[in-house]
Amino acid sequence: MKLFRRRPALPASARPPLDPTERVVAWCPASSGEDVVVATNHGIWLPGSSSRLGWHEIHKVAWSGRELRIIPAVVSEVRDGYAVLTDGPAVTYLLLEPAEVPDQVRTRVTKSVAYTNHHALPQGAVRVVGRRVSGKDGLTWAVRYDAGTPVEQDEVVSATDELVGAARETVTPSL
Repeated sequence: MKLFRRRPALPASARPPLDPTERVVAWCPASSGEDVVVATNHGIWLPGSSSRLGWHEIHKVAWSGRELRIIPAVVSEVRDGYAVLTDGPAVTYLLLEPAEVPDQVRTRVTKSVAYTNHHALPQGAVRVVGRRVSGKDGLTWAVRYDAGTPVEQDEVVSATDELVGAARETVTPSL
């Protein structure tokens, strides 16, 4: 009896176009059987997509035991030193033989978050997030406003700029 079973290698026909520093950490067939979900050290390759979704680009992920549901973060605006994010459309994949994919996704999305803090604003609220991007030094900064926050209002933008600046100072050592 074998205690550890090694998963077969990813078939060459299913291998996505990986970057030179990218390596496969887990994979599994998706519901159709021909498509695969491939997790790498840089992100996740999903069926029907010609590009990778970086770990830092995933806002929410849920695993039901059979289905992997991913809500990507979409950049709605780029400001000085940070991006304003909203939720993209959710995608769901049935994974009947998930292997290590759900665990790798959860672990890597969680590890990409280096800083997160929720703040009240003059009107509404915002979450400031600093995330690690695989293969890049430093953090990428973004904000996600609570529903109903007037994101274009000068007072809100100014307060957000200050909050992101303060967050950067807390994680960046002074020289």
